[in-house]
Amino acid sequence: MENLIHPVLLCGGSGTRLWPLSRKSYPKQFVKLTGDESLYQASARRLSGDGFAAPTIVTAADFRFIVIEQLASLEIAPVDILIEPSAKNTAAAICSAALALEARAPGSLML
Repeated sequence: MENLIHPVLLCGGSGTRLWPLSRKSYPKQFVKLTGDESLYQASARRLSGDGFAAPTIVTAADFRFIVIEQLASLEIAPVDILIEPSAKNTAAAICSAALALEARAPGSLML
């Protein structure tokens, strides 16, 4: 087993507090607030390269195409995209990612 960090990007939130820049259909994590990349893209870029495995993405069904499109523009391919059947907050999303990682690469380090 390689000593890689397996990043998990949680991006299922509604992001309604930054209205009118973000809204329910396009929340803050996907908006380009301070430059050429969204908050989601900036996080994905920071967690890629040497020492990192491909990311696992946990998101809502409404955002599944946005997460793929924004990662593709960075030429980053996720190992998993986990779709939340309903919003259950952060703990459930982290647990889902941890279970998926343990099934795929037992004993790996998740970030």
